[in-house]
Amino acid sequence: MSRYHIRKPGPADAAALRALMSDPLCYGNTLQLPYPSLQLWQQRLAGSDPLHHALLLETAAGQVIAHGSLWRESAPRLAHGAHLGMAVQREWQGQGVGRALLQAMLDLADNWLGLHRVELTVFEDNAAALALYHKCGFVEEARLRAYALRNGRYEDVLKMARLRASSPAAQA
Repeated sequence: MSRYHIRKPGPADAAALRALMSDPLCYGNTLQLPYPSLQLWQQRLAGSDPLHHALLLETAAGQVIAHGSLWRESAPRLAHGAHLGMAVQREWQGQGVGRALLQAMLDLADNWLGLHRVELTVFEDNAAALALYHKCGFVEEARLRAYALRNGRYEDVLKMARLRASSPAAQA
């Protein structure tokens, strides 16, 4: 039996996702604001945006420990791409949770949504996330200086992307 279960979040997950994103280590490494309300997460989970695809990862006991989203581009000429964001609960970082969630999200992007490009924004000092993204095929495309306000300081971020490899059948 697997240590983790990956599934789509539903309205009943609002409190767990609020708790996950209330940790300064989680929201501080994303572009989210601190102190998310339960109502915010209820609204996000009640929405039915066809361009937004979310997954969560929970333990075998049902504890939500990670969340990720893909936001597909809406412009027709950019529809082959999506933005990725994710967060892992502090106590579970460094244990393969992020990798399991990221692999599931990339499988969704590649094999079910037909995406060619997945991009993300990561703070330059988030060494663990950078290592994971590099291992999963993401490359740095740009540094954006003083891009995001975090803890009262403007911080640099890296824009990274991963292009899906062409299949041999597509090359024939």
